[in-house]
Amino acid sequence: MMRESLNDLVAFVAVAHAGSFTRAAAELGVSQPALSQTIRGLEARLGVRLLSRTTRSVSATEAGERLLNAVGPRFAEIEEGLAALAAQRDRPAGTLRITADAHAARTVLWPALRRFLPDHPDIAVETVVDDGLTDIVAERIDAGIRLGGTVAKDMTAVRIGPDLRMAAIGTPGYFKGRSMPRSPQDLAEHRCINLRLPTQGRLYAWEFEKAGRAIKVRVEGQITFNATAMILPAALDGFGIAYLPQDQVQTYLDSGELLHVLADWSPPFTGYHLYTPSRRPPGPALALLIEALRDKG
Repeated sequence: MMRESLNDLVAFVAVAHAGSFTRAAAELGVSQPALSQTIRGLEARLGVRLLSRTTRSVSATEAGERLLNAVGPRFAEIEEGLAALAAQRDRPAGTLRITADAHAARTVLWPALRRFLPDHPDIAVETVVDDGLTDIVAERIDAGIRLGGTVAKDMTAVRIGPDLRMAAIGTPGYFKGRSMPRSPQDLAEHRCINLRLPTQGRLYAWEFEKAGRAIKVRVEGQITFNATAMILPAALDGFGIAYLPQDQVQTYLDSGELLHVLADWSPPFTGYHLYTPSRRPPGPALALLIEALRDKG
Protein backbone atom coordinates (compact mmCIF):
# COMPACT_ATOMS: atom_id res chain seq x y z
CA MET A 1 0.00 0.00 0.00
CA MET A 2 1.24 3.47 -0.84
CA ARG A 3 2.54 5.64 2.01
CA GLU A 4 -0.30 8.11 1.40
CA SER A 5 -2.86 5.37 2.01
CA LEU A 6 -1.18 4.44 5.29
CA ASN A 7 -1.26 8.06 6.41
CA ASP A 8 -4.95 8.21 5.44
CA LEU A 9 -5.67 5.07 7.47
CA VAL A 10 -3.94 6.62 10.47
CA ALA A 11 -6.13 9.68 10.05
CA PHE A 12 -9.25 7.53 9.83
CA VAL A 13 -8.39 5.61 13.01
CA ALA A 14 -7.74 8.87 14.85
CA VAL A 15 -11.13 10.31 13.84
CA ALA A 16 -13.00 7.11 14.63
CA HIS A 17 -11.42 6.86 18.09
CA ALA A 18 -11.85 10.56 18.86
CA GLY A 19 -15.42 10.75 17.51
CA SER A 20 -14.60 14.25 16.36
CA PHE A 21 -12.73 15.83 13.46
CA THR A 22 -11.72 18.74 15.70
CA ARG A 23 -10.13 16.56 18.40
CA ALA A 24 -8.51 14.25 15.86
CA ALA A 25 -7.07 17.19 13.93
CA ALA A 26 -5.53 18.57 17.13
CA GLU A 27 -4.11 15.15 17.99
CA LEU A 28 -2.58 14.75 14.52
CA GLY A 29 -1.37 18.31 14.29
CA VAL A 30 -3.26 19.14 11.10
CA SER A 31 -6.12 21.48 10.25
CA GLN A 32 -9.71 20.26 10.39
CA PRO A 33 -10.40 21.02 6.70
CA ALA A 34 -7.28 19.11 5.66
CA LEU A 35 -8.31 16.13 7.79
CA SER A 36 -11.83 16.14 6.32
CA GLN A 37 -10.36 16.17 2.83
CA THR A 38 -8.08 13.23 3.69
CA ILE A 39 -11.03 11.13 4.89
CA ARG A 40 -13.09 12.00 1.81
CA GLY A 41 -10.20 10.96 -0.42
CA LEU A 42 -9.84 7.64 1.44
CA GLU A 43 -13.57 6.94 1.13
CA ALA A 44 -13.45 7.76 -2.57
CA ARG A 45 -10.56 5.34 -3.20
CA LEU A 46 -12.19 2.54 -1.21
CA GLY A 47 -15.65 3.22 -2.67
CA VAL A 48 -17.43 3.03 0.70
CA ARG A 49 -18.58 5.46 3.36
CA LEU A 50 -16.46 5.03 6.47
CA LEU A 51 -17.82 7.72 8.79
CA SER A 52 -21.27 9.06 9.55
CA ARG A 53 -21.15 12.78 10.23
CA THR A 54 -23.71 14.82 12.11
CA THR A 55 -23.49 18.34 13.44
CA ARG A 56 -22.59 16.99 16.89
CA SER A 57 -20.68 13.75 16.40
CA VAL A 58 -18.80 11.45 14.08
CA SER A 59 -19.15 7.65 14.19
CA ALA A 60 -17.96 4.75 12.09
CA THR A 61 -20.33 3.14 9.59
CA GLU A 62 -20.58 -0.64 9.37
CA ALA A 63 -17.81 -0.62 6.76
CA GLY A 64 -15.85 1.79 8.91
CA GLU A 65 -16.17 -0.51 11.93
CA ARG A 66 -14.84 -3.44 9.89
CA LEU A 67 -11.88 -1.34 8.71
CA LEU A 68 -11.25 -0.02 12.23
CA ASN A 69 -11.24 -3.55 13.68
CA ALA A 70 -8.84 -4.66 10.95
CA VAL A 71 -6.24 -1.89 11.09
CA GLY A 72 -6.69 -0.32 14.54
CA PRO A 73 -5.00 -3.11 16.53
CA ARG A 74 -2.12 -3.25 14.02
CA PHE A 75 -1.40 0.43 14.43
CA ALA A 76 -1.55 -0.02 18.21
CA GLU A 77 1.00 -2.84 17.97
CA ILE A 78 3.27 -0.68 15.82
CA GLU A 79 3.08 2.17 18.34
CA GLU A 80 3.87 -0.22 21.19
CA GLY A 81 6.84 -1.62 19.27
CA LEU A 82 8.21 1.83 18.54
CA ALA A 83 7.75 2.83 22.18
CA ALA A 84 9.65 -0.27 23.28
CA LEU A 85 12.50 0.58 20.91
CA ALA A 86 12.58 4.14 22.22
CA ALA A 87 12.73 2.86 25.78
CA GLN A 88 15.61 0.54 24.90
CA ARG A 89 17.39 3.38 23.14
CA ASP A 90 17.04 5.56 26.22
CA ARG A 91 18.24 2.77 28.51
CA PRO A 92 22.06 2.76 28.57
CA ALA A 93 23.60 -0.50 27.38
CA GLY A 94 26.92 -1.95 26.28
CA THR A 95 30.21 -3.18 27.70
CA LEU A 96 32.48 -0.91 29.74
CA ARG A 97 36.19 -1.68 30.17
CA ILE A 98 37.63 -0.34 33.41
CA THR A 99 41.23 -0.69 34.59
CA ALA A 100 42.12 -0.56 38.28
CA ASP A 101 44.88 -1.78 40.52
CA ALA A 102 44.05 -4.75 42.72
CA HIS A 103 43.37 -2.70 45.85
CA ALA A 104 41.08 -0.23 44.03
CA ALA A 105 39.26 -3.05 42.26
CA ARG A 106 38.54 -4.79 45.56
CA THR A 107 37.79 -1.83 47.83
CA VAL A 108 36.20 0.77 45.52
CA LEU A 109 35.14 -0.68 42.17
CA TRP A 110 33.59 -3.98 43.20
CA PRO A 111 31.45 -2.60 46.08
CA ALA A 112 29.99 -0.10 43.60
CA LEU A 113 29.47 -2.70 40.87
CA ARG A 114 27.74 -5.01 43.33
CA ARG A 115 25.06 -2.34 43.78
CA PHE A 116 25.10 -0.99 40.23
CA LEU A 117 24.89 -4.04 37.97
CA PRO A 118 21.57 -5.53 39.21
CA ASP A 119 19.85 -2.24 38.37
CA HIS A 120 21.38 -2.07 34.89
CA PRO A 121 21.13 -5.52 33.29
CA ASP A 122 22.02 -4.17 29.82
CA ILE A 123 25.41 -2.89 30.99
CA ALA A 124 28.37 -5.27 31.25
CA VAL A 125 31.69 -4.38 32.89
CA GLU A 126 35.08 -5.88 32.06
CA THR A 127 37.62 -5.13 34.77
CA VAL A 128 41.30 -5.06 33.82
CA VAL A 129 43.24 -5.47 37.07
CA ASP A 130 46.68 -3.96 36.55
CA ASP A 131 49.03 -2.36 39.07
CA GLY A 132 50.70 -0.39 36.27
CA LEU A 133 49.60 2.93 34.80
CA THR A 134 47.66 1.59 31.83
CA ASP A 135 47.36 3.80 28.74
CA ILE A 136 43.58 3.74 28.50
CA VAL A 137 43.55 5.42 25.08
CA ALA A 138 45.97 2.97 23.46
CA GLU A 139 44.34 -0.03 25.14
CA ARG A 140 40.80 1.14 24.23
CA ILE A 141 39.72 1.19 27.84
CA ASP A 142 36.81 3.40 28.83
CA ALA A 143 38.14 4.56 32.18
CA GLY A 144 40.84 3.93 34.74
CA ILE A 145 40.95 4.04 38.54
CA ARG A 146 44.16 5.16 40.22
CA LEU A 147 45.35 7.33 43.09
CA GLY A 148 44.72 11.00 42.47
CA GLY A 149 48.41 11.93 42.36
CA THR A 150 49.16 9.44 39.58
CA VAL A 151 46.50 10.57 37.08
CA ALA A 152 47.93 12.22 33.97
CA LYS A 153 47.15 15.92 33.48
CA ASP A 154 45.43 15.34 30.13
CA MET A 155 42.75 13.24 31.81
CA THR A 156 39.47 14.24 33.41
CA ALA A 157 39.39 12.82 36.94
CA VAL A 158 36.54 12.34 39.40
CA ARG A 159 37.19 11.46 43.02
CA ILE A 160 35.56 8.15 43.92
CA GLY A 161 37.10 7.19 47.25
CA PRO A 162 38.12 8.61 50.65
CA ASP A 163 41.61 9.55 51.75
CA LEU A 164 43.98 6.63 52.24
CA ARG A 165 46.89 5.97 54.58
CA MET A 166 49.86 3.68 54.00
CA ALA A 167 51.22 1.45 56.75
CA ALA A 168 54.65 -0.06 57.26
CA ILE A 169 53.95 -3.41 58.89
CA GLY A 170 55.67 -6.60 60.03
CA THR A 171 54.97 -9.62 62.21
CA PRO A 172 55.95 -9.78 65.89
CA GLY A 173 58.13 -12.73 64.92
CA TYR A 174 60.05 -10.63 62.41
CA PHE A 175 60.66 -7.86 64.96
CA LYS A 176 61.77 -10.31 67.66
CA GLY A 177 65.41 -9.51 68.32
CA ARG A 178 65.29 -6.44 66.06
CA SER A 179 64.80 -2.80 67.00
CA MET A 180 61.67 -1.08 65.75
CA PRO A 181 62.38 1.60 63.12
CA ARG A 182 61.78 5.10 64.52
CA SER A 183 62.44 7.01 61.31
CA PRO A 184 62.21 6.05 57.63
CA GLN A 185 66.01 5.96 57.43
CA ASP A 186 66.04 3.11 59.99
CA LEU A 187 64.45 0.87 57.31
CA ALA A 188 67.95 0.47 55.86
CA GLU A 189 68.68 -1.88 58.78
CA HIS A 190 65.68 -4.10 57.98
CA ARG A 191 64.60 -6.63 55.37
CA CYS A 192 61.75 -5.11 53.37
CA ILE A 193 59.43 -6.56 50.77
CA ASN A 194 59.86 -4.63 47.55
CA LEU A 195 57.48 -3.74 44.72
CA ARG A 196 58.74 -3.26 41.19
CA LEU A 197 56.44 -0.82 39.42
CA PRO A 198 55.10 -2.50 36.27
CA THR A 199 55.00 0.70 34.21
CA GLN A 200 58.35 2.30 35.07
CA GLY A 201 60.20 -0.94 35.75
CA ARG A 202 61.89 0.53 38.83
CA LEU A 203 61.47 -0.29 42.50
CA TYR A 204 58.82 1.68 44.34
CA ALA A 205 60.32 4.19 46.76
CA TRP A 206 58.34 4.21 50.01
CA GLU A 207 56.91 7.66 50.66
CA PHE A 208 56.73 9.16 54.15
CA GLU A 209 55.86 12.56 55.54
CA LYS A 210 55.97 14.20 58.96
CA ALA A 211 55.53 17.85 59.97
CA GLY A 212 55.63 18.92 56.34
CA ARG A 213 58.85 17.01 55.66
CA ALA A 214 58.54 14.43 52.85
CA ILE A 215 60.99 11.55 52.45
CA LYS A 216 61.27 8.80 49.86
CA VAL A 217 63.15 5.69 50.93
CA ARG A 218 64.40 2.91 48.68
CA VAL A 219 64.36 -0.26 50.71
CA GLU A 220 66.10 -3.61 50.29
CA GLY A 221 65.17 -7.21 51.02
CA GLN A 222 65.14 -10.76 49.74
CA ILE A 223 61.80 -10.55 47.94
CA THR A 224 60.48 -8.31 45.18
CA PHE A 225 57.08 -8.58 43.51
CA ASN A 226 55.76 -6.81 40.43
CA ALA A 227 52.20 -6.77 41.83
CA THR A 228 50.83 -6.08 45.27
CA ALA A 229 48.79 -9.27 45.68
CA MET A 230 51.65 -11.32 47.17
CA ILE A 231 53.13 -8.66 49.44
CA LEU A 232 50.74 -9.21 52.35
CA PRO A 233 51.15 -13.03 52.41
CA ALA A 234 54.93 -12.59 52.40
CA ALA A 235 54.72 -10.13 55.29
CA LEU A 236 52.43 -12.45 57.26
CA ASP A 237 54.99 -15.22 56.76
CA GLY A 238 57.61 -13.01 58.44
CA PHE A 239 59.81 -12.22 55.44
CA GLY A 240 60.16 -8.55 56.32
CA ILE A 241 58.47 -5.19 56.53
CA ALA A 242 55.84 -4.39 53.92
CA TYR A 243 54.30 -1.07 52.92
CA LEU A 244 50.61 -1.39 52.11
CA PRO A 245 47.33 0.56 52.37
CA GLN A 246 46.31 0.52 56.02
CA ASP A 247 42.75 -0.60 55.31
CA GLN A 248 44.18 -3.71 53.64
CA VAL A 249 46.01 -4.76 56.80
CA GLN A 250 43.83 -3.28 59.56
CA THR A 251 42.29 -6.64 60.50
CA TYR A 252 45.75 -8.10 61.10
CA LEU A 253 46.81 -5.03 63.09
CA ASP A 254 43.72 -5.37 65.27
CA SER A 255 44.41 -9.06 65.89
CA GLY A 256 48.08 -8.47 66.67
CA GLU A 257 49.28 -10.63 63.77
CA LEU A 258 51.00 -7.54 62.37
CA LEU A 259 52.61 -4.53 64.04
CA HIS A 260 52.42 -1.00 62.67
CA VAL A 261 55.67 0.96 62.63
CA LEU A 262 56.39 4.58 61.59
CA ALA A 263 52.69 5.39 61.99
CA ASP A 264 53.52 9.04 62.71
CA TRP A 265 55.25 9.20 59.32
CA SER A 266 52.17 8.09 57.36
CA PRO A 267 49.59 10.91 57.07
CA PRO A 268 46.46 10.54 54.91
CA PHE A 269 46.74 11.25 51.18
CA THR A 270 44.29 11.70 48.32
CA GLY A 271 42.46 8.48 47.50
CA TYR A 272 41.23 6.92 44.28
CA HIS A 273 39.97 8.81 41.24
CA LEU A 274 38.26 7.57 38.10
CA TYR A 275 39.79 9.14 35.02
CA THR A 276 38.76 9.37 31.37
CA PRO A 277 40.31 11.08 28.33
CA SER A 278 39.41 14.77 28.50
CA ARG A 279 38.61 14.82 24.78
CA ARG A 280 36.24 11.83 24.97
CA PRO A 281 33.08 12.61 26.95
CA PRO A 282 31.68 9.55 28.74
CA GLY A 283 28.69 7.83 27.13
CA PRO A 284 25.42 7.22 28.99
CA ALA A 285 26.49 3.88 30.48
CA LEU A 286 29.82 5.20 31.74
CA ALA A 287 28.17 8.36 33.07
CA LEU A 288 25.83 6.19 35.15
CA LEU A 289 28.74 4.17 36.53
CA ILE A 290 30.71 7.31 37.36
CA GLU A 291 27.77 8.62 39.34
CA ALA A 292 27.53 5.30 41.18
CA LEU A 293 31.25 5.46 42.00
CA ARG A 294 31.45 9.14 42.86
CA ASP A 295 32.66 9.73 46.40
CA LYS A 296 29.86 11.21 48.49
CA GLY A 297 32.12 12.21 51.33
